[in-house]
Amino acid sequence: MKKLMITIMAIAMIAACKSPSKVTQQPATPGKVKLETKMPAPNTLTQDEIDQGWQLLFDGKSTTHWRGYNKPDFPTGWEVVNGTIHVIGSGRGEAGQGGDIITREKFKNFELSLEWMVDTAGNSGIFYLAREVEGEPIWKSSPEMQILDNFNHPDAKLGIMGNRQAGALYDLIPAVPQNFKGPMQWTPVRILVYKGTVVHYMNGEKVLEYHLLTDDWKAMCASSKFKDYELFINTAEEGYIGLQDHGDDVWFRNIKIKKL
Repeated sequence: MKKLMITIMAIAMIAACKSPSKVTQQPATPGKVKLETKMPAPNTLTQDEIDQGWQLLFDGKSTTHWRGYNKPDFPTGWEVVNGTIHVIGSGRGEAGQGGDIITREKFKNFELSLEWMVDTAGNSGIFYLAREVEGEPIWKSSPEMQILDNFNHPDAKLGIMGNRQAGALYDLIPAVPQNFKGPMQWTPVRILVYKGTVVHYMNGEKVLEYHLLTDDWKAMCASSKFKDYELFINTAEEGYIGLQDHGDDVWFRNIKIKKL
């Protein structure tokens, strides 16, 4: 028995000597750590965008680049709130209370980028190559990218094949794919205009393309509500960017443009 106890103690001492004195952690394998990408603050430009020639049309605080359509100043009925330009809903449809706003500068060949958010059952639009005609509304001379709550506004079911839904060239060409996600959500859009070619993008996808002043363009206008509007058919080669007051609450931010 004494010999057995001595043997057991000897085995335990040998095992203790072979055991590590402390536990060490293996280093993490490189490339497996996911780093979060920091998104740029709203209404700012990255250095890369600055280098590419982008400029802000709204800095989140002032309306320096904007005024009322056929007005010298920025109108009541619009406000700057929480880093957005907000058209205050009046419930009066196109009569609105502030009227449409336009840039102080005209643009010819450009890429326009912005985000919009529309209230439930809301309606608005983004105009480009707009003329300013005394006594006439902006839509009679300007193509329009439609802003609409497709799920709740009746205009979504009017027109032809969805050509009055969000992202469409209003009343002329539908946005395909139709990827509007819903009211009270930010919808990023881009409009490219270059020597008569126009492309609409919505939620990161190209949704339509057309070509101004061509025979196809004139034929399309001839069978639309714009058939009697000569200034619309013969769209200006250079014009204003406009945001529509359609009587509903709509918010705009990250408005920037690059001249081409």
